[in-house]
Amino acid sequence: MTTATAPAPHLGATALHGARLSFPRLVRSEWIKMRSIRSTVWCFAILFLLNIGFPALIASVGHFTAPHGSALTGDAAGHTAVEVVTLGVNFTSLVVAVLGVLIVTGEYSTGMIRGTFTADPRRLGALFAKALVLAVATFVVSAVSTLIALLLVHPILANNSVHFDLGDAKVLMPVIGASVYVTLLALLAFGIGTLVRATAGGIAITLGVLLVAPIILQIVGGLLNADWPANLNELLPSSAGGQLFAYESSQSGVVHVGDDSGHWVLNGWGGFGVLAAEVVAVGIAALALVKRRDA
Repeated sequence: MTTATAPAPHLGATALHGARLSFPRLVRSEWIKMRSIRSTVWCFAILFLLNIGFPALIASVGHFTAPHGSALTGDAAGHTAVEVVTLGVNFTSLVVAVLGVLIVTGEYSTGMIRGTFTADPRRLGALFAKALVLAVATFVVSAVSTLIALLLVHPILANNSVHFDLGDAKVLMPVIGASVYVTLLALLAFGIGTLVRATAGGIAITLGVLLVAPIILQIVGGLLNADWPANLNELLPSSAGGQLFAYESSQSGVVHVGDDSGHWVLNGWGGFGVLAAEVVAVGIAALALVKRRDA
């Protein structure tokens, strides 16, 4: 007596197409991977603590008074508040630079990227999902912590004779701009990491652009007594993005300051445009290479 065995179902092209991951599922997968990696959690924790700790410390120990010892009000108070609240950005920008590189190079170093690209053979969806998760998570953590810092330092600064309005757009816009800045930096680092596919190389290049390049341009400008190094410095990510959390810049776009000095100065929107363009340019180059080379 024999038992008939049903033939195994044939997986045709239609079934395989139906099994392909949709973009929402790719986003969910990347979110699970991000929150499962210990280094990512630590980077976000450091980002959160620095954004709150530095402003609280400076607001508590600093002395903020007008030249004649009177209280600060109006623009002087708003400018001081923005400087105090966004003080930690100089440090958190380095944290997100490392985070942006690690998000992608970590998968290359472990070989997990092969599984990711197998699930998404076109590759672009997986990279867009990674970038989206990184950008949203970075912005949310940064914005929440920075707004907490603003609420925290308000009464502290008031006790130190600095009186500003929490609802003042001149104060809120730079505070939100700081979170936009670190988010764009994280995406820039992500693109650089995708280009080089190595953690050490990606971090070295990103930190070199943020920290070393401005110093080199300042030295060159001093030696040559020329304006073009200073103008080029204004277009670097740290300088251009720094305008996003500057208080009430009066310039519009790119202007010239002085008599035929040729020195460029960017306002907030100009700085945002320059930094965003750099992120897009690096991202396009990274996507092009990912499509052409092996995982």
